Amino acid sequence: MKTFIYMVRHSESPKTEGNERTRGLTDKGKSDANRITQLLEGEGIEVFVSSPYQRAILTLQELAQCSGQEIIVFEDLKERIFLNEDSRMPDNELLPLLEKSYSDPTFSLTGGESNADCQNRAITVLKDLLKIYRGRKIALGTHGVVMTLMMGHYDNQYDLNFLCHLISKPDVYRMEFNDGALVEVTRMWNPARVQ
Repeated sequence: MKTFIYMVRHSESPKTEGNERTRGLTDKGKSDANRITQLLEGEGIEVFVSSPYQRAILTLQELAQCSGQEIIVFEDLKERIFLNEDSRMPDNELLPLLEKSYSDPTFSLTGGESNADCQNRAITVLKDLLKIYRGRKIALGTHGVVMTLMMGHYDNQYDLNFLCHLISKPDVYRMEFNDGALVEVTRMWNPARVQ
């Protein structure tokens, strides 16, 4: 039986506003969230789940409302914690950390978590979703690193190289599963087409 997971990476968020949990969306991010709704409203998505971070919830909110659904928040779908729950790591420090994390998945900074820890917590949720909502379509509000780690669990082409070329915020990947096995991944977001 086919189950579809729509990985919806959050729209653009102001990097200086609030902490990691409370950052919202920029004006462009809000506009792109509306485009996400336009892109996905005909897909027949029945279930909406998200990271607890506001930028992920806000990206899915309009689509969920149009579908008459609530967003179910899962703490374990949050972005990888690099330093601590509240702090955003500067971009110039992030790439060296990611490179080390992909060469050693158990590596973490003090107060942070490793790629392995992040992947394990998120995959536990994803596998539960595939069982509970078997045969349905699920939109999942997410972030770049945790999304790549979840996708990489099923297909190793979703690796550091994929993550480094993942520049679009938002972004949408539809994962098709057949009884828990990944069949196909399709990128649905085309920034050139929707702007």
